[in-house]
Amino acid sequence: MLSLLILMHELGHYVAARIFHTPIREFAIGMGPRLLSHRSKKTGTIYAMRVFPIGGFVQMVGEDEESEDENALCFKPVWQRMIITAAGAFMNLLVGAILMTVVVATLPNLGGTTVLRFTEENALSQQSGLQAGDEVLRVNGARVHIASELAYEIMRNGVEPLELTVLRDESEIELPNVQFPTIVSEGMEFGMTDFVVLAEEKTVGNVIKQSFYRSISTVKMIWQSLFDLITGRYGLEAVSGPVGVTTAVSEAASSGYQDFLYLVVVITMNLGIFNLLPLPALDGGRLMFQIVELIRRKPLPTEVEGYVHFVGIVLLMILMVVITFKDVMSLFV
Repeated sequence: MLSLLILMHELGHYVAARIFHTPIREFAIGMGPRLLSHRSKKTGTIYAMRVFPIGGFVQMVGEDEESEDENALCFKPVWQRMIITAAGAFMNLLVGAILMTVVVATLPNLGGTTVLRFTEENALSQQSGLQAGDEVLRVNGARVHIASELAYEIMRNGVEPLELTVLRDESEIELPNVQFPTIVSEGMEFGMTDFVVLAEEKTVGNVIKQSFYRSISTVKMIWQSLFDLITGRYGLEAVSGPVGVTTAVSEAASSGYQDFLYLVVVITMNLGIFNLLPLPALDGGRLMFQIVELIRRKPLPTEVEGYVHFVGIVLLMILMVVITFKDVMSLFV
């Protein structure tokens, strides 16, 4: 599955390159020596199936070398190269949003609103000022539109008292220092909701709304998780490589297709966002060089960019080995 998502990423580069009439030397499925291949008589592109079914790649003329072809990537305006570079991540995010719509559309009950209802007397948040019928608009200044956004903000930030903005009797009210119960999971503390929300009628409009805001919330969750990892809130044990992903996918598949699909959504969006990070060898690293070129009005020396990306690849390989070793060891613990 991970290989398929990587292939979708490369398909984004392929489509964008074709839009800007950039010659493509090879579009490959898998890695290693070629197993099967076909050269297009019209475009000269080689379409290949390689030995190891791990991802794939698109090799464009003039991508990492000079070329005499006037349509080669190296001769394209920098804004076109930026679109081609970002297209892979965009494809991952688009696929994730489409799959999220499938998840929401197949739910037996549509996700809820942010209008509260309490099932227990004197819940902790109720003691802090929340009332049944309140519609939560913002949590610590962050706008929430659907129940999953509200639950996420409380889960991430609810270990401390929160400032909530609610709509009560058609008036906005600020509620400072609203407290929620907490839970410790795998050594990390999270906030918990102590209320339920009113459900929405399952209509086409509500499915689209829920899918849109769930997709936005997932992207936000991934960005903030990366930030929490960098700042030390989460440790290396929270990071998974191909082995850990495979294990998680197997567990999700055994618990139902909706859990499986949602995990695929998270993985494909994670792949897209990770590739946009300004790190050497990633799409984000290439975008940074292109932004510098846009500002300087001329590119940096090809040798400099090549060395930077090479170092980046080596460091990413080392990180992948460490994470894979950690994932394998966790299987025996």
